[in-house]
Amino acid sequence: MHDDQRPISRARGLAPPRVGAIAALRAAALTALLAAPTAHTQSQPSAQPPTGAVPSSPAAPGRAANADVPRYRYDPTWPKLPLPNGWTFEGITGIFVDADDVVWVLNRPRDFDADATENYAGIEKPSARCCKKPPAVLAFDAAGNLVHAWGDPAKVPGWPGSEHTILVDRAGHVWIGGATPGDTLLKFTKDGELLGDFGHRGAAVSAREQKQDNQQTNLLLRGVAAAELDEDAGEIYIADGYLNRRVLVYDIATGAFKRGWGAYGKPLAEISNDVSPPYDPSAPPRRDFQGSVHAVRISADGLVYVSDRQGNRIQVFTKQGQFREEFFVAPWTLDRGAAGSITFSRPPAQQHMFVTDIMNNVVWILDRKTGEPLGEIGFMGHSGGGFHWVHVAASDSLGNLYTGEVDTGKRVQRFVPTR
Repeated sequence: MHDDQRPISRARGLAPPRVGAIAALRAAALTALLAAPTAHTQSQPSAQPPTGAVPSSPAAPGRAANADVPRYRYDPTWPKLPLPNGWTFEGITGIFVDADDVVWVLNRPRDFDADATENYAGIEKPSARCCKKPPAVLAFDAAGNLVHAWGDPAKVPGWPGSEHTILVDRAGHVWIGGATPGDTLLKFTKDGELLGDFGHRGAAVSAREQKQDNQQTNLLLRGVAAAELDEDAGEIYIADGYLNRRVLVYDIATGAFKRGWGAYGKPLAEISNDVSPPYDPSAPPRRDFQGSVHAVRISADGLVYVSDRQGNRIQVFTKQGQFREEFFVAPWTLDRGAAGSITFSRPPAQQHMFVTDIMNNVVWILDRKTGEPLGEIGFMGHSGGGFHWVHVAASDSLGNLYTGEVDTGKRVQRFVPTR
């Protein structure tokens, strides 16, 4: 088997030694939490990574692999490279696959300015033929062809200070959002013509000057970490999580605030505005979101999935903000946390959930209904199929998975299901 075609995902064995211990911890946690003021179900995280947390084989000898776990291989043919015009990829912060399976990639062109090792063709006196700053939005078809490229931060009024999320509505309009003070969502045609500004901009000040305010709903003080459209209801869900610790829902057409909540469905009025203490994997889960509320996704059956990245957890809600359950992802992880972006396998069942982990540099495969970890995709590394600071993932109608990396990763990759 050629190196570039090797299987890149791994499934967990059916009965590794740690499962019984985790089940016992979950049962104890559930018993204790039944008496808590806010009723909910959660699993208690382990303070340490379990032995074999990153298995190197599909299943341990003598154990059958779970036939329901999808397997993936890295596809080196997608996208078609090199990019035209001497462009590079910069930090990939957003990926969205539209109804036509066009993959929309949002990268941060201004990362190029800080990298003196790749801008040789972009300086005043070019010293080599590569490279040049790319536009912020790059879209590829299923064959890997570049079909759209636009977005110059210096030429679009109100362009985000730091590009962070991208989505496409049913009409084909492209929305992008940023996650620095003064940012919001902007709406474009597929060819990059600016159509509208969502508003709700906070002051464009230094982030150090900002303090949390989870009670007011008029301003997105540090922009938009992520967004999800519910067009049937005429609503947009926003992860307001790079300063505040909450989910907000607005009317798409008018921008009017409709509702919002914090961890465990906590009303906005009750969310603390204090700085979160450092994450402690041995402590009980915090009653507010721990860190970046980094993703919000709505499943085909109408549930809202929200990631608390530094809290290493996914919380599940109804569309009205009623808490349903909580799943932990690599709960021993510190620093930037393990629960990044969220995407699902193909509807209508959406049996699996894929969660990017910027610290352990894998994409976790979870059972969407139970949160049980089933396997992982990728490994730490810069070679094909590996990850360095994997930030975001999205899936298409065929079950292909697309990933994007920041820091020095700076690339988008495709993983193809093999079963």
